[in-house]
Amino acid sequence: MEFATFILAAQRGYHQSSDTVIRNSIEQAVLSEQAGFNTAWFAEHHFNNYSLVPSPLMMVAHCAGLTSTIRLGTAVCVLPLYQPQRLLSEVGFTDIVSNGRLELGVGSGYQKFEFERFGVDVDEAPAVFSEYLDIVLKGLNQEIFEHDGQYETIPPTAISVRPIQKPTPPIWIAAGSERRMRRAYREGHNLFVTAFHDGLDALGARRESIENAAASESKNVTDAKISLLRCCFASDQEAEINSYLDNARFQRRLSEALHQRRQQSQDGYLLEETPTQQDLSFESMRENLPIGSVNRVIDRLLEEISVLKPSQIAIQTQLGDFDQKTMLRQIELWGDKIIPAVNSVTHNGPAETPSGPCST
Repeated sequence: MEFATFILAAQRGYHQSSDTVIRNSIEQAVLSEQAGFNTAWFAEHHFNNYSLVPSPLMMVAHCAGLTSTIRLGTAVCVLPLYQPQRLLSEVGFTDIVSNGRLELGVGSGYQKFEFERFGVDVDEAPAVFSEYLDIVLKGLNQEIFEHDGQYETIPPTAISVRPIQKPTPPIWIAAGSERRMRRAYREGHNLFVTAFHDGLDALGARRESIENAAASESKNVTDAKISLLRCCFASDQEAEINSYLDNARFQRRLSEALHQRRQQSQDGYLLEETPTQQDLSFESMRENLPIGSVNRVIDRLLEEISVLKPSQIAIQTQLGDFDQKTMLRQIELWGDKIIPAVNSVTHNGPAETPSGPCST
């Protein structure tokens, strides 16, 4: 089982400077390597405090100079907001400076507020994504490529700065629909999935969708790697757990607000969270998620692995204004105890039940 950190670089209020948020995120990525994580993922968002990373490729390129072994990935580059021709050169450049450690995650995006400010119709995002991914694949796989589509016409073009990974860096697709999953299996890409703050039933539904997508393309489910993005936190301190849950719920509220938001916030930037009908109580979140004591987190992860059967668990680290020193200790705790314990079970076979020395 691979483990990753998913670094959102969120800002909950002006008591956090953007400088501090970004530097904290970089520190978490560097420590992730030291703790033994396989990958650090960086998000992409614009014009609000949900996430302060406008270019995950820039974060990868910067962190590449501070690390040596950890894979560094984009989760995700929002393709409809790019010129795919320029993105191809930036992908090649980033793979070079990271010595072939780039993991290229792509998605269609969903936040209407962002799309409006780039002059892109969010309702067309799935179609634009599909065409732009076609272009990216052509540019990565062909020395000279051209394209004549609905959204882009590109004459014969050569990308001068090409990735060093052959044939291409691993490509991951944010799999929000079965149709997107089918494309991943058809073309040999990997999958990002999430169950947000829901529990095993949601993970079971995701697994069913993945199996259906693979079967529809006459593929084995294991032909694609699957990364599960998950809120996880281990502690015996109730105050730490509640702070993490509070910040996780804050992030979810902002995500939902940005999905629908049409108006500016009061200062044009910082969003104030508002409760929604999708809010879960702390008790429900603790029941649904790998959150609690170390043993509880290990046992819950083994349950979730047995249901979804992912290749990778990507834990969400930087949420809201969660305390940086506490989060750094959390990353070290995963490296010291949780990752070895989970791998000691999964290495010996599928985790059918959470029974054994880690049980509470």
